[in-house]
Amino acid sequence: MKIRAGFRIAYECQNETPMLLVLKVHPTRERDLCTEQILAFDRCVAQRDYLDEYGNACTRIVAPAGVTTITAQFEIFDSGSPEPVPNGAVQVAIQDLPDDVLVFLLGSRYCDTDRLANFAWKQFAATPLGWPRVKAVLDFVHDRLTFNYDNADPMRTAYGGYVEQTGVCRDFAHLAITLCRCLNIPARYCTGYLGDIGVPKDPHPMDFSAWFEVYLGGRWWTVDARHNSPRVGRILMGRGRDATDVALSTAFGAATLNHFEVVTEELV
Repeated sequence: MKIRAGFRIAYECQNETPMLLVLKVHPTRERDLCTEQILAFDRCVAQRDYLDEYGNACTRIVAPAGVTTITAQFEIFDSGSPEPVPNGAVQVAIQDLPDDVLVFLLGSRYCDTDRLANFAWKQFAATPLGWPRVKAVLDFVHDRLTFNYDNADPMRTAYGGYVEQTGVCRDFAHLAITLCRCLNIPARYCTGYLGDIGVPKDPHPMDFSAWFEVYLGGRWWTVDARHNSPRVGRILMGRGRDATDVALSTAFGAATLNHFEVVTEELV
């Protein structure tokens, strides 16, 4: 099947402001693009692309003073199949993990493993290793947090989500990632598009989504603590330790988001 996706985002800057954007489809999905993926600006803005240390497609710009609108629209092919479930996938011993996977066992800005390690072992030590333990974490986080857009807080860490028991998709991801890392299961944060394909339509305005991946049985698997079930049509944009690494935009100066619109829909 084909999916149409894109966005229209506007930032207002007081002065000329350097910005870092992570708004393109991840390079691993570029082969599925059916149309060009172009970041368009309503003003004269030079852009330069590069790949960061996690393999994400990043764009550097200097936004002029005033309001700058960024848009993109593309079509992409998707198998239309739900994501595979890692039934039977085993947990890899730390000494056998690839070197580049080790960083995803460590605490990070939003994944404060030091504050949740004792709880994680008390809660999940009796669960079988591998996928059953990860599934127990997913079930716990899914039941623990209540999704609420009004309770979004860009400063909330995994521990904050655990205590406050509320948040948005990034909070579900951060808490589940942190618990997995506490249990010696590598986990990395993901962001991208996730439309209402094969599920009831969400009445809230479309947004980008956050989920995560766990390393089991020698490979990475997509999992989602908020929805807690395989989904169709997920489009990856970025991966990292947590939301810090894949922020949609990072402004090196004063910048205010004054318009935000995301579209993700199946083409029929």
